[in-house]
Amino acid sequence: MRITFIGAAGGVVTGSCHLLEAAGKRILLDCGMVQGGKDSDEINAKPFAFDVASIDALVLSHAHIDHIGRVPLLVKRGYKGPIFAQAATCDLLPIMLIDSARLAEFSAQRAQRDGDEDAQALYDEADVGAVQKLLHPLRYEAATEILPGVTVTLHEAGHILGSSMIELRADGKTLLFTGDVGMKNTPILRDPADPPRADLILMESTYGDRNHKDRAATVAELGEIFALAAKDGGNVVIPAFAVGRSQELLYWFAQHYDDWSLSRWKIFLDSPMAAKVMAVYDRHEELFDADAAKVWAGRIKPFQLPNLSVTADANDSKAINKLRGGAIIIAGSGMANGGRVRHHLSYNLGNPKAHVIFVGYQADGTLGRLLVNGLKRVRMFGEEIAVKAQIHTVGGLSAHADQQALLDWYAASPNHPPVALVHGENPARETLDGKLEKQFGIQVTLSQPGLTLDV
Repeated sequence: MRITFIGAAGGVVTGSCHLLEAAGKRILLDCGMVQGGKDSDEINAKPFAFDVASIDALVLSHAHIDHIGRVPLLVKRGYKGPIFAQAATCDLLPIMLIDSARLAEFSAQRAQRDGDEDAQALYDEADVGAVQKLLHPLRYEAATEILPGVTVTLHEAGHILGSSMIELRADGKTLLFTGDVGMKNTPILRDPADPPRADLILMESTYGDRNHKDRAATVAELGEIFALAAKDGGNVVIPAFAVGRSQELLYWFAQHYDDWSLSRWKIFLDSPMAAKVMAVYDRHEELFDADAAKVWAGRIKPFQLPNLSVTADANDSKAINKLRGGAIIIAGSGMANGGRVRHHLSYNLGNPKAHVIFVGYQADGTLGRLLVNGLKRVRMFGEEIAVKAQIHTVGGLSAHADQQALLDWYAASPNHPPVALVHGENPARETLDGKLEKQFGIQVTLSQPGLTLDV
């Protein structure tokens, strides 16, 4: 068994992709899009670092674009094999990828208008349709022989609905790929499963150098920001991913509807995907934790807040920007590097009464990271904007396990195997490397694109 690192390696978080060779077969783990940075479009359009025709199967950890965003391109360039993922991931995948295709088409059209006649979208909706025909949904904890001599078992990762750790067994060896690991007690989702016995763990390291603020304190901080924003009289803009963070925010809104005085706000979930994603959640309530089941049975339900508007139509989205105050606007993308949230930011960043709340990881090079780091001026849609809005970072809602949670998760391993760190910027993974080696005395590899390890 041999693993070759391709994406989300070498100090990069996004673009998850790894190639496994075992039992005479070649299996791809994730096929994600690089997000953030000036060169991301160019990188995503490059030829794959492997022969597409040689790939026998693709296994996906979850439905975030940095893990699935290049799958339609893989199929467009000739991949015809099976695609395996947890059943909820299979339901979310076309929703996410159709949106990605539309954004890519819009970006290409804009580039053409700006004089780049050769600009082309990476893929279109027809390519997404071709992907859907290849999907094979799997259940958690059900060992499945996906190819002769190769068995896959998916374990709950607790990151978003359907997120999975991928256990692959072949040639008498076991590889565990964590995908993205969530925090324990994350709303709606069940806790991450303990790691099974393995010979090598490919482990994410997004927050390997820091711990999140206590979740209860974070939720209280949200309430304080809404109270402050109400006094200021401006809008609140929250960049959030359509899958995961948006649903968690609505969960907290339902739980604290009265004590946060949320009835005084107009709440918008501004996403073409939102209603479809919420329908997937409704179809998979069997994946909810016990606390979520109680909230869904309560007086105020997360997806049915009395003052919630889910805006799918572009004109309805534009109409939100007529409101100069009294609106809470949740919109994608979560890193503010695309999507409708950029329009809302362009209307609100220059207003000192407005508040912007970042509730998730902001990759290097994204607008979100720049704003969090104190960017004073930004150019959006041809206009120079002085950033006067109040910027907040609420890290305790992260869908990624923090340093201590990653160490605790690894500590539960029955045999403490070697680890290869992926999906982390250099400071994060280098710090986690030191912690793992000191605490467990194990061999840790820092992944690099093209690096190959024998399991």
